[in-house]
Amino acid sequence: MTEHFREVFYGELSFLVFNCVYEPAEDTFLLARNLVVYGGERVLDLGTGCGILAVLAAFKASYVLAVDINPCAVRCARENARRNGVLEKIDFICGNLFDPLRTHSSFDLILFNAPYLPVEEEPKSWAEYAWSGGRDGRRVIDSFLERFIEHLKPGGRLLLVQSSLSGIERTMSTLMDKGCKAEIVDTIKSFFETIALIKAVKVQR
Repeated sequence: MTEHFREVFYGELSFLVFNCVYEPAEDTFLLARNLVVYGGERVLDLGTGCGILAVLAAFKASYVLAVDINPCAVRCARENARRNGVLEKIDFICGNLFDPLRTHSSFDLILFNAPYLPVEEEPKSWAEYAWSGGRDGRRVIDSFLERFIEHLKPGGRLLLVQSSLSGIERTMSTLMDKGCKAEIVDTIKSFFETIALIKAVKVQR
Protein backbone atom coordinates (compact mmCIF):
# COMPACT_ATOMS: atom_id res chain seq x y z
CA MET A 1 0.00 0.00 0.00
CA THR A 2 1.34 3.43 -0.95
CA GLU A 3 1.34 5.97 1.87
CA HIS A 4 0.27 9.56 1.19
CA PHE A 5 2.61 11.99 2.91
CA ARG A 6 3.94 15.52 3.35
CA GLU A 7 7.60 16.39 3.76
CA VAL A 8 8.80 18.59 6.63
CA PHE A 9 12.26 19.84 7.49
CA TYR A 10 14.15 20.43 10.72
CA GLY A 11 17.50 22.05 10.08
CA GLU A 12 19.10 20.01 7.33
CA LEU A 13 17.03 16.92 8.10
CA SER A 14 14.02 15.83 6.06
CA PHE A 15 11.05 13.88 7.43
CA LEU A 16 8.09 12.27 5.73
CA VAL A 17 4.79 12.66 7.58
CA PHE A 18 2.14 10.14 6.53
CA ASN A 19 -1.40 11.53 6.35
CA CYS A 20 -2.47 9.38 9.32
CA VAL A 21 0.28 10.86 11.54
CA TYR A 22 0.47 14.09 13.56
CA GLU A 23 2.56 16.66 11.71
CA PRO A 24 5.36 18.22 13.79
CA ALA A 25 4.19 21.61 15.07
CA GLU A 26 5.27 24.25 17.58
CA ASP A 27 5.02 21.85 20.52
CA THR A 28 7.28 19.36 18.75
CA PHE A 29 9.85 22.03 17.97
CA LEU A 30 9.68 23.36 21.54
CA LEU A 31 10.94 20.00 22.70
CA ALA A 32 13.38 19.60 19.82
CA ARG A 33 15.19 22.87 20.47
CA ASN A 34 15.64 21.96 24.13
CA LEU A 35 16.69 18.39 23.49
CA VAL A 36 20.06 17.54 25.05
CA VAL A 37 21.30 13.96 24.77
CA TYR A 38 24.66 12.77 26.04
CA GLY A 39 26.79 10.10 24.40
CA GLY A 40 25.86 6.57 25.42
CA GLU A 41 22.45 7.40 26.87
CA ARG A 42 19.31 5.29 26.52
CA VAL A 43 16.30 7.33 25.42
CA LEU A 44 12.57 6.55 25.40
CA ASP A 45 10.42 8.59 22.99
CA LEU A 46 6.75 8.08 23.82
CA GLY A 47 4.21 9.15 21.22
CA THR A 48 6.97 9.28 18.65
CA GLY A 49 4.70 10.35 15.76
CA CYS A 50 6.82 10.74 12.63
CA GLY A 51 9.92 10.02 14.72
CA ILE A 52 11.57 13.42 14.56
CA LEU A 53 12.60 13.43 18.25
CA ALA A 54 13.74 9.81 18.16
CA VAL A 55 15.94 10.58 15.15
CA LEU A 56 17.43 13.69 16.77
CA ALA A 57 18.13 11.76 19.97
CA ALA A 58 19.74 8.87 18.09
CA PHE A 59 22.59 11.01 16.81
CA LYS A 60 24.03 11.04 20.36
CA ALA A 61 22.28 8.22 22.23
CA SER A 62 23.47 4.65 22.27
CA TYR A 63 19.88 3.40 22.02
CA VAL A 64 16.43 4.88 21.42
CA LEU A 65 13.07 3.17 21.88
CA ALA A 66 10.25 4.85 19.96
CA VAL A 67 6.68 3.98 21.01
CA ASP A 68 3.34 5.06 19.56
CA ILE A 69 -0.23 3.81 19.88
CA ASN A 70 -0.70 4.61 16.17
CA PRO A 71 0.60 1.79 13.93
CA CYS A 72 0.82 4.23 11.03
CA ALA A 73 3.13 6.45 13.11
CA VAL A 74 5.40 3.51 13.87
CA ARG A 75 5.79 2.80 10.15
CA CYS A 76 6.40 6.49 9.48
CA ALA A 77 9.01 6.84 12.23
CA ARG A 78 10.87 3.76 11.04
CA GLU A 79 11.04 5.18 7.51
CA ASN A 80 12.39 8.50 8.81
CA ALA A 81 15.04 6.75 10.88
CA ARG A 82 16.09 4.89 7.74
CA ARG A 83 16.23 7.99 5.55
CA ASN A 84 18.25 9.88 8.19
CA GLY A 85 20.76 7.09 8.77
CA VAL A 86 19.97 6.08 12.37
CA LEU A 87 17.76 3.03 11.88
CA GLU A 88 20.23 0.69 13.58
CA LYS A 89 20.05 2.70 16.83
CA ILE A 90 16.25 2.80 17.22
CA ASP A 91 13.68 0.13 18.04
CA PHE A 92 10.02 0.78 17.25
CA ILE A 93 7.03 -0.57 19.17
CA CYS A 94 3.31 -0.05 18.65
CA GLY A 95 1.51 0.22 21.98
CA ASN A 96 -0.01 2.44 24.64
CA LEU A 97 2.51 4.32 26.80
CA PHE A 98 4.53 1.85 28.91
CA ASP A 99 2.36 -1.20 28.23
CA PRO A 100 4.73 -2.81 25.69
CA LEU A 101 7.86 -2.23 27.81
CA ARG A 102 9.50 -4.81 30.04
CA THR A 103 9.02 -3.97 33.72
CA HIS A 104 12.76 -3.56 34.28
CA SER A 105 13.37 -1.30 31.26
CA SER A 106 14.96 1.98 32.35
CA PHE A 107 16.21 5.06 30.53
CA ASP A 108 18.42 8.09 31.03
CA LEU A 109 15.92 10.33 29.22
CA ILE A 110 12.19 10.07 28.55
CA LEU A 111 10.54 12.33 25.96
CA PHE A 112 6.78 12.83 25.80
CA ASN A 113 4.86 15.37 23.75
CA ALA A 114 1.65 14.44 25.52
CA PRO A 115 -1.92 14.57 24.17
CA TYR A 116 -2.99 17.54 26.29
CA LEU A 117 -6.04 19.18 24.69
CA PRO A 118 -9.38 18.88 26.49
CA VAL A 119 -11.65 17.01 24.08
CA GLU A 120 -15.15 15.74 24.84
CA GLU A 121 -15.32 13.07 22.14
CA GLU A 122 -13.21 9.95 21.76
CA PRO A 123 -10.61 10.01 18.94
CA LYS A 124 -12.13 9.14 15.58
CA SER A 125 -8.84 8.57 13.74
CA TRP A 126 -5.33 7.48 14.59
CA ALA A 127 -4.04 11.02 14.09
CA GLU A 128 -6.43 12.39 16.74
CA TYR A 129 -4.77 10.29 19.44
CA ALA A 130 -1.84 12.73 19.23
CA TRP A 131 -3.78 15.59 20.82
CA SER A 132 -6.92 14.11 22.41
CA GLY A 133 -6.52 14.33 26.19
CA GLY A 134 -10.06 13.54 27.29
CA ARG A 135 -12.54 15.87 28.95
CA ASP A 136 -10.00 17.65 31.19
CA GLY A 137 -6.98 17.11 28.94
CA ARG A 138 -5.32 14.88 31.55
CA ARG A 139 -6.44 11.35 30.66
CA VAL A 140 -3.15 10.37 29.03
CA ILE A 141 -0.96 12.67 31.14
CA ASP A 142 -2.20 11.14 34.40
CA SER A 143 -1.70 7.60 33.09
CA PHE A 144 1.84 8.55 32.12
CA LEU A 145 2.60 10.15 35.49
CA GLU A 146 1.47 7.02 37.36
CA ARG A 147 4.19 4.90 35.73
CA PHE A 148 7.06 6.92 34.30
CA ILE A 149 9.20 6.91 37.43
CA GLU A 150 9.78 3.14 37.35
CA HIS A 151 11.33 3.48 33.89
CA LEU A 152 13.61 6.43 34.70
CA LYS A 153 17.10 5.82 36.04
CA PRO A 154 18.22 7.67 39.22
CA GLY A 155 19.40 11.05 37.98
CA GLY A 156 17.50 10.48 34.75
CA ARG A 157 15.56 13.25 33.00
CA LEU A 158 12.04 13.70 31.70
CA LEU A 159 11.02 16.26 29.09
CA LEU A 160 7.24 16.62 28.98
CA VAL A 161 5.19 19.02 26.84
CA GLN A 162 1.86 20.18 28.23
CA SER A 163 -0.71 22.95 27.81
CA SER A 164 -1.98 25.32 30.48
CA LEU A 165 -5.45 24.08 29.47
CA SER A 166 -4.74 20.77 31.22
CA GLY A 167 -3.29 21.87 34.55
CA ILE A 168 0.47 22.41 34.48
CA GLU A 169 0.68 23.09 38.23
CA ARG A 170 -1.01 19.78 38.98
CA THR A 171 1.60 18.03 36.87
CA MET A 172 4.45 19.86 38.61
CA SER A 173 3.07 18.84 42.00
CA THR A 174 2.75 15.19 40.94
CA LEU A 175 6.32 15.13 39.63
CA MET A 176 7.64 16.41 42.95
CA ASP A 177 5.52 13.85 44.82
CA LYS A 178 7.16 11.17 42.66
CA GLY A 179 10.62 12.24 43.84
CA CYS A 180 11.65 14.56 41.03
CA LYS A 181 12.97 18.07 40.83
CA ALA A 182 10.79 19.81 38.26
CA GLU A 183 10.92 23.11 36.41
CA ILE A 184 9.46 24.78 33.34
CA VAL A 185 12.38 25.35 30.98
CA ASP A 186 10.63 26.91 27.96
CA THR A 187 7.18 28.08 26.87
CA ILE A 188 5.15 29.15 23.88
CA LYS A 189 2.35 31.61 24.60
CA SER A 190 -0.77 32.26 22.56
CA PHE A 191 -3.96 34.18 23.25
CA PHE A 192 -5.73 31.12 24.71
CA GLU A 193 -3.01 28.90 26.18
CA THR A 194 0.60 28.49 27.20
CA ILE A 195 2.46 25.42 25.99
CA ALA A 196 5.15 24.53 28.51
CA LEU A 197 8.15 22.25 28.36
CA ILE A 198 8.60 20.67 31.77
CA LYS A 199 11.92 19.16 32.77
CA ALA A 200 12.02 16.74 35.68
CA VAL A 201 15.06 15.00 37.15
CA LYS A 202 14.68 11.88 39.27
CA VAL A 203 16.43 12.52 42.57
CA GLN A 204 19.13 9.98 43.37
CA ARG A 205 18.63 8.41 46.79
